[in-house]
Amino acid sequence: MKIKITKNGPYIVTGSIPLYSETIACDEKGNSVGFKEKEKIDSNGTYTLCRCGKSKNKPFCDGSHLKFDFDGTEVSSKKIYEESLTTFETNKIRLDDAIELCDHSSFCQNNEGIRKLIENGDSESIKIAKEQAANCPSGRLLIWDKEKKESTEKEYEKEIVILYDQGKDCEGPIWVKGKIPIEGEDGEFYENRNRITLCRCGKSKHKPFCDGKHWMSPEMENKFRKKWNLKDLE
Repeated sequence: MKIKITKNGPYIVTGSIPLYSETIACDEKGNSVGFKEKEKIDSNGTYTLCRCGKSKNKPFCDGSHLKFDFDGTEVSSKKIYEESLTTFETNKIRLDDAIELCDHSSFCQNNEGIRKLIENGDSESIKIAKEQAANCPSGRLLIWDKEKKESTEKEYEKEIVILYDQGKDCEGPIWVKGKIPIEGEDGEFYENRNRITLCRCGKSKHKPFCDGKHWMSPEMENKFRKKWNLKDLE
């Protein structure tokens, strides 16, 4: 089982990895709160997934990348998690945060944000923070409970999920679960992650990984920067 990234082309998936579609569910305010409507997608033992965002047969590749000279150059480090990892902690909780993996699914922004919840320190705030970290499809966030000596990481079977974001009303990234090997076009493998998100719109600045560009029009990006006081989303 593996995902092979081809030069300026699709992802080639081998080993009969199950393929699904699923929706990032939102509340009445549009906040991401969980997942719903998981459905199996018929696929063969080997299949190709669109990486340019132009296929007329999504999530599968139909060769559209050849028609508009798609640039799929991989720019991310093979050790993006390890190299971007920072920690934030209190006497009870440690948050591991690999910010460059962020796909802007936005689970961590509810209820004042995950760091504020950890700072609050009460049991309800910590419970919500743990749920937010566990829901993060990109694997950017992981919470360690120092007292219980356990983390929020879930056990995943090997599967690939095509996400749709209900709150933003747009197609989301490819969610890769269960430590499926991802091989770059150069034949070298990326860090083996339990959960990670791959770009499928062709716009990411962190290819092959998603960076949230699938939903960020210039207007939305400016609104997001202002709301969260961010200077740069790249």
